[in-house]
Amino acid sequence: MLQTLKTYFGYDSFRPLQKDIIRHLMDRKDALVLMPTGGGKSICYQLPALLSEGTAVVVSPLISLMKDQVETLCANGIAAGALNSNNDETENASLRRACMEGKLKLLYISPEKLLAEANYLLRDMHISLFAIDEAHCISQWGHDFRPEYTQMDILHQLFPQVPIIALTATADKITREDIIKQLHLNQPRIFISSFDRPNLSLTVKRGYQQKEKSKAILDFIARHPGESGIIYCMSRSKTETVAQMLQKQGIKSAVYHAGLSSARRDEAQDDFINDRVQVVCATIAFGMGIDKSNVRWVIHYNLPKSIESFYQEIGRAGRDGMPSDTLLFYSLADLILLTKFATDSGQQSINLEKLQRMQQYAEADICRRRILLSYFGENTTCDCGNCDVCKNPPERFDGTIIVQKALSAIARSEQQIGTGILVDILRGNMSSEVTERGYHRLKTFGAGREVPARDWHDYLLQMLQLGYFEIAYNENNHLKITQSGTDVLFGRARALLVTIRREEAVQATRGRKRKATVPTKELPLGLPNKESGELFEALRTLRKRLADQEALPAYIVLSDKVLHLLSTSRPTTIEEFGNISGIGEYKKKKYGKEFVELIRKYS
Repeated sequence: MLQTLKTYFGYDSFRPLQKDIIRHLMDRKDALVLMPTGGGKSICYQLPALLSEGTAVVVSPLISLMKDQVETLCANGIAAGALNSNNDETENASLRRACMEGKLKLLYISPEKLLAEANYLLRDMHISLFAIDEAHCISQWGHDFRPEYTQMDILHQLFPQVPIIALTATADKITREDIIKQLHLNQPRIFISSFDRPNLSLTVKRGYQQKEKSKAILDFIARHPGESGIIYCMSRSKTETVAQMLQKQGIKSAVYHAGLSSARRDEAQDDFINDRVQVVCATIAFGMGIDKSNVRWVIHYNLPKSIESFYQEIGRAGRDGMPSDTLLFYSLADLILLTKFATDSGQQSINLEKLQRMQQYAEADICRRRILLSYFGENTTCDCGNCDVCKNPPERFDGTIIVQKALSAIARSEQQIGTGILVDILRGNMSSEVTERGYHRLKTFGAGREVPARDWHDYLLQMLQLGYFEIAYNENNHLKITQSGTDVLFGRARALLVTIRREEAVQATRGRKRKATVPTKELPLGLPNKESGELFEALRTLRKRLADQEALPAYIVLSDKVLHLLSTSRPTTIEEFGNISGIGEYKKKKYGKEFVELIRKYS
């Protein structure tokens, strides 16, 4: 088993749970596997497929996902193919023939195609196992429900002896149970891997308005020169505006949302995967099909609607285990809009509950990773040290006067205003709505002029969290003072607020410094400070040339992690090159000579 792992995938050891899952599947038993993105799910069925007689059938929801997986397997010298509607008839005919002759080890297929072929091709094949990837799509409780997935229960009816492994990166308890029920899994063992991704840094910025967001995004990208990233936005129009803003600054970016033609979407995805654009500005429609291992950062322009979606989306970064950054912007406007969506949805109570948990994460003043992990039922005993709360623990101050000013303005407007107009009143802005309604004559008009608008938005978020006012979603989102708010307003209680720190400048220098080194645990071969930046760039250029020759994405030739290992350990023989973690036999023979020649020049 270990030998096969080394030969084809280039790894000397298994990750947690992989070995147990593989053994379980080899014993021809059903399994449900929950593993985070980048946790090594694919090997759990790819290795048993290599070790078993016949062909493994992998059900995958997206053509792009299949394409990526098949390219990666073929690049490791493994016979694999994908049967889908994008192929022409000749391609599909030769694939069918290869399957019947037992020449393929893995066949990737869409759920629709699977149902169409169940009584034809599949009956003429020797099937070793079924793998249902992105299995949360089967459940209406999952965040990406696909109706065509619900007919997968026929697999056990038609092939009762063939084991099924269902895999997903996110599934809460209710979704888990639903997956087992829908697939009719036979006494499956549930494997739940740790959801911790310590290589991802977690940062939240509160109360930023559009202009400030743009500046913060540009500063952030400047700290990631030439590195791929994704910006998730709530609306289609916002993806367009953000992409235009980046393009004006000379940052190559593409747009991806459901309103574009499938050709435009495919083009955006292809450009991103092949490093022709640095950034994709996308709605949640962009995600599942992205298997790109060297995405170095993810920004959420708006608050996501649940922790599952958020976790799945930040999971697109750092799949190769290298340090990667995530940033979430959080504003009251997002919260109001998402609450409205959840209230109007068919599953109101569940969606509101999920949103509240997301809100708790964004407003946290304790380690954010602990909140994330506890959501997935994992408890940790220590703080992560890699989120903004751990790096800069919040300091509190007596903010009673600030809170009183805001609550007084709400009271004097007879609790008939939303957050935007409240900030205008406090700041003394003569906006058309303020003058029309005569709010410029209020005693509190301009009472908070010295506090910047962004800080006011942050303080209002804190006040909402502390329960000083509520938002009446059924009354145009007007703010209503609560009992505890009344106590502060009339001086019966004090209000402690978290000090707002604006530290973009500090972060910029810190960010640049961080790029030069890679954590020691990622690089067991030699010390991190031995890594040559110059050699790394030369290796990157060579990789890009080889990838272009084969019309493959660069990360499929060799991952960023492997390049870092090469630039640190500097192997000067093909044998030494093959000993690097992540380089199997096939890649050693194929690429060893050129990479070793290049490394020798720098030794």
